[in-house]
Amino acid sequence: MGYTIALSGKGGTGKTTLAGLLVRYLVKTGRKPVLAVDADSNFNLNEVLGIEVEGTLGEIREGIRTEVPSSMTKDVWMDIKVQQSLVEADGFDLIVMGRPEGAGCYCAANSILSGIIEKLVKNYSFLVVDNEAGMEHFSRLTTRHIDLLIVVTDPSKRGAQAACRINELVGDLGLYVGRRCAVVNMARNGVPEPIAKDLECFGEAQLAFIPEDLTLAEFDMEGKPTVNLPEDSPAVAAAFELFDGLLEEK
Repeated sequence: MGYTIALSGKGGTGKTTLAGLLVRYLVKTGRKPVLAVDADSNFNLNEVLGIEVEGTLGEIREGIRTEVPSSMTKDVWMDIKVQQSLVEADGFDLIVMGRPEGAGCYCAANSILSGIIEKLVKNYSFLVVDNEAGMEHFSRLTTRHIDLLIVVTDPSKRGAQAACRINELVGDLGLYVGRRCAVVNMARNGVPEPIAKDLECFGEAQLAFIPEDLTLAEFDMEGKPTVNLPEDSPAVAAAFELFDGLLEEK
């Protein structure tokens, strides 16, 4: 399996935009192929990347109850559906996990799905997983190994507190984490001292910041894919510099 990078943070911190820029960076620097996984139930990584999604793993899991033809086994049907839901792009692929389980038991469906995903991720050099703050979806993946965890916050106390809770939660979920990095996004003049103090929960982990970027705000407002931001925009320049340092030996 390739190098796994997970991003998390509370809503509104810009973690999905950062995940999209990371995918762009990996492709640009030749670290291909990349599998992007949108593991946020309120998924929108595809919008950041500027691509359409036809289906989600959540929909496939729901469909196993009523849509499997009598002439086909459940595992074969799910394998076909997963391949159909995989969005192929230039240098990377995207798969969306979608909403969590509804009522009833999904043990068998999840077991089949996990096996399919386990085989799928072996085909990629890098795995970029955009998570919701609770990390629920990641905890259901067969890969419980995170080589690099990037926790994103905005320059607010609530955001920093949420980042610390995520940092603690990862341990509670039994996930292995190789390296950690806390990123303060949309920071005007570096990391404010009170926020840096709040983020001391990360210990010796790297603390970085991405500056506020008016061009990024314009892209968001107009609904443009933020992955297409110009390379000289402050957010892109800072993000790429951060990724250079984090992935220097990868």
